[in-house]
Amino acid sequence: MTVQVRVIAPDTIVWNAEAEEIILPSSTGQLGILSGHIPLLTALDIGVMRVRINKEWKPIILLGGFAEVKDNRVTILVNGAEEIKEINLEEANKSLEEANNLFEEAKTNKEKIEATQSLRKAKARIQAATIINN
Repeated sequence: MTVQVRVIAPDTIVWNAEAEEIILPSSTGQLGILSGHIPLLTALDIGVMRVRINKEWKPIILLGGFAEVKDNRVTILVNGAEEIKEINLEEANKSLEEANNLFEEAKTNKEKIEATQSLRKAKARIQAATIINN
């Protein structure tokens, strides 16, 4: 059996397809969803959502939001999302290094928050790259 997955960002529908399994980056840790899952509403963190279709995992970077699971449908409302088809691991590592530098140099609370967000996005891209390359 499958689960209907829909990822909605403010300006577009990022994903709308059936999947065998989903792993979400919830605010309390990784959350697996299979067909028949009980109803659930959860906050999502910045991270990689993994979707399994035909026994193959596809990563989608989610930039925070909420997910509702009900009646074999998963509706995900996010601040932003990136569907990853291929990723240059070298560039992703460079982005992570730059984000680390920004974080270390941050002085104000606003700079620290923005640097933390950049760091988490860079880590998510590296995680997505490892999923694609395996």
